[in-house]
Amino acid sequence: MDSYSLLASASINIGLAIVILFLFSVLKKQPSNAPIYYPRPLSKRHRIVFPPPRSLSRFFPSFSWIPRAFRVSEDEILEANGLDALVVIRLFKFGINFFAVCSSVGLLILLPINFGVQTDSSERHRSMDSCTISNIKKGSNMLWVHFLCLWFISFYALYLLYREYSEILVKRIQQVRNLRHRPDQFTTLVRQIPVCAEHKARGCCVGRFFSKLHPYSYYSHKMLYNGKDIENLSARSVHEKILGLRKRCKGRKHGEETLLLDECQYDLSETAVLEENLEELFHKIRQLQSEDMLKGKELPVAFVTFKSRWGAAMAAQTQQHTNPLLWITEMAPEPSDVLWRNLSIRYNILPVYKIGVILAAALLTIFFAVPVTAVQGIAKYEKLKKWFPPAMAIELIPGLSSVVTGYLPSAILKGFIYIVPFAVLGMAKLGGSISKSKEEIKACNMVFYFLLGNVFFLSLISGSLLDEIGEYVSHPKNLPSHLAALVSSQADFFMTYILTEGLSGFSTEILQPGMLIWDFVKSRTYGRGKEKDLYLYSLQYYRIIPTVSLSILIGIVYAVIAPLLLPFLIVYFFLGYIVFINQIQDVYETVYDTCGKFWPFIHHYIIVAIILMQITMIGLFGLKSKPIASISTVPLVLLTIMFNEYCKIRFLPTFQSHSIQNAVENDELDEKSGGEMEDRFEEVIEEYRQPCLRPVSFTEPDSNLYQPLITTL
Repeated sequence: MDSYSLLASASINIGLAIVILFLFSVLKKQPSNAPIYYPRPLSKRHRIVFPPPRSLSRFFPSFSWIPRAFRVSEDEILEANGLDALVVIRLFKFGINFFAVCSSVGLLILLPINFGVQTDSSERHRSMDSCTISNIKKGSNMLWVHFLCLWFISFYALYLLYREYSEILVKRIQQVRNLRHRPDQFTTLVRQIPVCAEHKARGCCVGRFFSKLHPYSYYSHKMLYNGKDIENLSARSVHEKILGLRKRCKGRKHGEETLLLDECQYDLSETAVLEENLEELFHKIRQLQSEDMLKGKELPVAFVTFKSRWGAAMAAQTQQHTNPLLWITEMAPEPSDVLWRNLSIRYNILPVYKIGVILAAALLTIFFAVPVTAVQGIAKYEKLKKWFPPAMAIELIPGLSSVVTGYLPSAILKGFIYIVPFAVLGMAKLGGSISKSKEEIKACNMVFYFLLGNVFFLSLISGSLLDEIGEYVSHPKNLPSHLAALVSSQADFFMTYILTEGLSGFSTEILQPGMLIWDFVKSRTYGRGKEKDLYLYSLQYYRIIPTVSLSILIGIVYAVIAPLLLPFLIVYFFLGYIVFINQIQDVYETVYDTCGKFWPFIHHYIIVAIILMQITMIGLFGLKSKPIASISTVPLVLLTIMFNEYCKIRFLPTFQSHSIQNAVENDELDEKSGGEMEDRFEEVIEEYRQPCLRPVSFTEPDSNLYQPLITTL
């Protein structure tokens, strides 16, 4: 890829970003789009003020949301959205801090050295290789500057990681203390409960077992039952249909045509029939919820509530029985975080579900290899012409080849990458996780390694494959040395990828084009005349964290090799920071808060990136005939691994479990406040009642739920 292709990619992405952000700034001012751009404040009953209907300011873009993003403090995010949302913002801040320093080093020191070396190849001078370490001659002493920069960048990255880990650990402890009245801090999930030999049931075992082992802290328990019979009764759908008919008839109440009145009479009679059916369903549900009907439907799972956080932590983090496959305990997730359907899966067959996830991931990997290879074939247009002559037709239109090779490959790859997190989340749902948070953490991990293997490594291999075919035929012995330079040869492609992912990707994220199109179609078809629903969804950690971590990995690996990439990453993280501050404040809902459990995984991803950078430089120093520099980099790899192991010992345990010290301190805070906890314990145990066993009562929602909150000046 030459400089013209990179310029074409930058121009297209910058142009698209400006157009999309201008469009967003206008659409955000329209009251009809409030359910898309302000679902979070509307769900919390906050008033949104728009310009007057006939005011020209409504149709001119306003970028007040950009400075607002820099005024939002971390404490505000933590209080309103939780620590998990703050971790996402801290990830963008890490990228800004790290790549700002790396850019200074790269642009002021490394780039002049790389570009200043004279080469005999005019083709290389026109390509981006003239700005990379590939332009340095073999055996040049200038490589020692790259060696020193490698050590500096590595140590600076490790310093930032240690600081982030320390600060997030403190915030986690504070957040757990602030949320100390949450039900999950008093509750333990127990699985593999044996059947009582005397009563042929499991429920009687639980109280007796925990009363004996935890006599001073055990309070009560809630057994889980197989509620498929109740779930199959579609009472809610019948209720929603009744509400729809009532609303439709109410809308026709003032109609003047006889046809409308006849239809209204028909709707009223149909409503009466449905109300009778609903009463019958209520009666059946109450019968199925009775104790007599639930006998024999017990699952080997229960939520056990304790009188103190200390008691819950002790029970969850210790082995309860001599047989480790019985009475398996762990801290319960938040009630809103529980995946009730997965608790019915027997614990001893969970490995089968995990094998299914692995097989599904393998199939997705094979499928994804096709578009990545095709994308790299487009990017390597000069070589593709030799092997596929019809591709030369692109040159008939001036400038088209630069667009095709510079922008099109990264745009196609971005399109395929967008669907990967959702496909992987679907696979993670097969794994039997007990909570949404664990499911999304698992998906987050899978997506990152999928992107690492299929986007990063496969792009390297497939991208250089066309280069290597001719070389392999003429000089087969040189193939291993050429493969060692894969990373250096793909610097230009990853520059275009960062441009597309950052400028076009983040701009599309804030515009929400899919929601706009769906809302437009819905409001003109079956949703015509109805109140709009809020498009309120949870923050997609499994999509955001892996893709941003991949960009960090690309930046770290190329920090010394291609310093020209680094300024693009600063723009990437600044734009991402602004966009996601807006999305967290106005769009996404906080469904759960793991109190920062995503950060250890982010830390691990960045460590992988640092080690990849160091290993790559070992190979490059060897190719550049600097064996001493190559050998001297090995201790740096070992130091990075030792640092990671220290962090696992120092920080990781506090993220994986609750310390007894913090649990006792939180219990003491309750004792000092003098609050009555007996009533609270009853509320805690009721929070973990299965949805299918809760009393059935459907209330008609208030009309105009959020419309009064939308006002104009």
